[in-house]
Amino acid sequence: MLAAYTTLRLGGPAGTVTTAVDTGEAIAAVRRATAGGRPLLVLAGGSNVVIGDAGFAGEVLVLRNRGVEVIAESAGEVVVRVASGEPWDTFVAYAVTRGWSGVECLSGIPGAAGSTPIQNVGAYGQEVAHTIAAVHAYDRIDDVQREMTPAECRFGYRSSVFKHNDRYLVTAVDFRLTREDLSSPIRYAELARQLGVEAGDRVPLELARETVLKLRAGKGMVLDPEDRDTWSVGSFFTNPVVSAAFFAELTAARGELPHWPGADGTVKIPAAWLIEHAGFPKGFAGAGVAISGKHTLALTNRGTGTTAALLELARTIRDGVRDRFGVELHPEPVLINCAL
Repeated sequence: MLAAYTTLRLGGPAGTVTTAVDTGEAIAAVRRATAGGRPLLVLAGGSNVVIGDAGFAGEVLVLRNRGVEVIAESAGEVVVRVASGEPWDTFVAYAVTRGWSGVECLSGIPGAAGSTPIQNVGAYGQEVAHTIAAVHAYDRIDDVQREMTPAECRFGYRSSVFKHNDRYLVTAVDFRLTREDLSSPIRYAELARQLGVEAGDRVPLELARETVLKLRAGKGMVLDPEDRDTWSVGSFFTNPVVSAAFFAELTAARGELPHWPGADGTVKIPAAWLIEHAGFPKGFAGAGVAISGKHTLALTNRGTGTTAALLELARTIRDGVRDRFGVELHPEPVLINCAL
């Protein structure tokens, strides 16, 4: 069952499962599926995917390739190549201990390194797009391996050219990190408050990592097999981005809302606030599933849930927010053989 490969612990049977421990094996598996005209699902950490109860009838490729390699360095920076199957937080911990700054605020995020560029993983003021120098990917259409620049990756808010696109198999990611013992400037207000510093200040790398891990654990966002609040895909919905005109109309009708400035005059509204104020508090339950008791954005499997029940809970929340505020919430994870 594919539930064994996901942090939600949900998902039905697979047609076939191939585990690849190196890049060559992974590409060979993709070529076989392509030549046979069979659908292919690639999994690594399984932390950002919702798989239907019917499973996936095609071929499932599980990436277990590992490796962290310095490919360029100078007095001030280092470029490190990370295999796509390398556990993400293992790499972050390694970078912090080596005095490489740039990913410390992404501590505790589950999943594998190769998944991070797919949705431009971000948290606490950092995104992987800030440090990615290149993404190495196998192109299924042209049958070649490519080294793709950040511009070619087309990074956006929780998006990239790789998301909802099975053309590319990410095989490795190059990160350009700064050689220093201090964090990048702290951008996220909650993290700055927890650290007792001002926005823009910097702190020791270890302190930044420890504080982020503490914050994430308090929200059920650090995997723990004994804690059902962590049986999730993390944040299920992205923070909606709306036009300035729409936001002005919304505040005129509903009063002040928390928000952040977005790109090109847009406004980003915290999805968690919308969900709570639409009548869905922490712990709000469905059939064997529930909103986490620690974080409103996490929809969790309580151990007896199904994908169908999880998506029904998500629809209830999405529709309630739309009815209350006129704002549409969109799922952050990739949905496989199921739909919201």
